[in-house]
Amino acid sequence: MTDNGKPLFKKLALIGVGLIGSSIARAARKHGLVGEIVGSARTKETRRVALELKLVDHAYENAREAVKDADLIILCTPIGTYEGIAKEIQDVLSPGAIVTDVGSVKQKAVEAIEPHIPSGVHFIAGHPVAGSEKSGPAAGYAELFENRWCILTPSEKSDEAAVEKLSEFWATLGSNVEKMDPKHHDLVLGITSHLPHLIAYTMVGVADDLSRVTDSEVINYSAAGFRDFTRIAASDPTMWRDVFLSNKEATLEILGRFTEELFALQRAIRTGDGDMLHDYFTRTRAIRRGIIEAGQDTD
Repeated sequence: MTDNGKPLFKKLALIGVGLIGSSIARAARKHGLVGEIVGSARTKETRRVALELKLVDHAYENAREAVKDADLIILCTPIGTYEGIAKEIQDVLSPGAIVTDVGSVKQKAVEAIEPHIPSGVHFIAGHPVAGSEKSGPAAGYAELFENRWCILTPSEKSDEAAVEKLSEFWATLGSNVEKMDPKHHDLVLGITSHLPHLIAYTMVGVADDLSRVTDSEVINYSAAGFRDFTRIAASDPTMWRDVFLSNKEATLEILGRFTEELFALQRAIRTGDGDMLHDYFTRTRAIRRGIIEAGQDTD
């Protein structure tokens, strides 16, 4: 809610009411940021749950109906759907409205959405760096964004006043707001999020193959490290398929560097180079301390 007691936005349209969309709805209501919330979802069941949980005031099957008269539209669907949605809603967007998204790849988001945004409507790509392996409207919670980063990647066409208004929205939800170039965002998130997911999917896939040989001992005797991999690998497969296809260049670059590091560790183990392993593990341990000190996790 603004200083004058009025909502920051009159009508919020959520395109997709899964984990992120439902969390935005809960947090926006908690902080009195919007007057009305509507949503669109492809499945009847998702719409039913969203209404039953009072996440939205109205639920629609298509995005076109949802965005009418909305002054804030947030795309909370997989990146592969962005261009189709932008084309669907472009001629019913209200002048002055802000269109944004929550995808973890930003350059492709700009390329997919911005060309279809009419004059007088403001598009600002965004990424709340928050989530879990769970999905669906019932999985969300209002505190999801508290003390987490939300990265906005405005383009040259983005209106400065609209960027500041959207920044205020995310900051009120509890996020630390940062502005970043879209390509730089994709490189940073490629290291901190995308590659770790790819490694987790690979590790769990290897274990699945091995479990067939060992009568599921891999599953039965899972240590904490492997359980963390399985949690990450349980994330939405459609979303992550689109992430890797959309951030191909950065992912492949970082994957190449990861492979080189892996070969170096393999060589150290083969040759018994304990000093190299100890120095490497000491250096990487400091990264964990930095994350805790930054308040992005607990000890």
